[in-house]
Amino acid sequence: MAQSATRPLARARPREVDRPRVAGSSAATPYLFLAPFLVLFGVFVLGPSLYALWISLHEWNYLTGDQPWTGLANFTDLFEAGTASGRFFWQSMGATGKFVLFSVPPLVLVPLGVALVLNAKFPGRNFFRAVYFAPYVLGVAVVSLTWRFLLDPAIGLVNFYLTEWGIIDTPIAWTNSLPWAWVTLVLVTVWWTLGFNTVIYLAGLQDVSRDLVEAARVDGASRWQVFRHVTVPQLRNVFVFVITVTIIASANMFGQSYMITQGAPGDETRTAIMYIAQEGFQFKRMGNAAAMSVILGLFLAALGALNFAVFRGRGE
Repeated sequence: MAQSATRPLARARPREVDRPRVAGSSAATPYLFLAPFLVLFGVFVLGPSLYALWISLHEWNYLTGDQPWTGLANFTDLFEAGTASGRFFWQSMGATGKFVLFSVPPLVLVPLGVALVLNAKFPGRNFFRAVYFAPYVLGVAVVSLTWRFLLDPAIGLVNFYLTEWGIIDTPIAWTNSLPWAWVTLVLVTVWWTLGFNTVIYLAGLQDVSRDLVEAARVDGASRWQVFRHVTVPQLRNVFVFVITVTIIASANMFGQSYMITQGAPGDETRTAIMYIAQEGFQFKRMGNAAAMSVILGLFLAALGALNFAVFRGRGE
């Protein structure tokens, strides 16, 4: 008895539980679940992209049916000095870059501030959430034509009331002068798409740990310190998504410049998408337009990859 009492107890092996197998499960099951997305991606993204690349290698006229092979000539023309298509294309790329530079910061920061306010508890919170998101459901044609009327230099209501109230002495050419054309495009875009990013931020704020926030407040942290050191780090993935989507959307801006400023003054606000559409559908040079689309797509892919790399590095 004494010997058995001093002998160490043997560890009991955990009982192996047989996992239930799903009938018909195999290594192909995950791909079956991905199949609907892969089909849609192939039909609406990959297929058109490859077809655009094929068109860019031809002198393509969709009216006459002539499609002579040109190889990389459409691409080299865009990089050769002195060619009209190259000069206008890079000018439009510069306009696109300006719009991205002007619009992305307010489209990232303003919705964050609105989301922080709407995340607090106060009477009528749901009503204001709906109000801020409401403009986003409108089409670009409705938004652009409405604001073109309101900001018209001659008959616009904005100039009328600003002059009537003594804020300005002479009407402002909102749609055909610099820098007011860019101010108009940015303000209209922010007003229109503010709600989308706000909803994304609100969803991210719901996942912020309340325990960490309360612990920081107990330790004497101010609201700014709680926001900077607790809230912002937990919104890192949300920032990556919002910045990436906003950059891509701003780089693809077309309807606002086409309907509000019509590229004015001159071609200063003619974006890359607007020039590509003119090159392809107005001048019937689909090969050049496709080559420009491929270059623009590569730029956007590079910007997206750079954005993910920067935020991933900071996160690590």
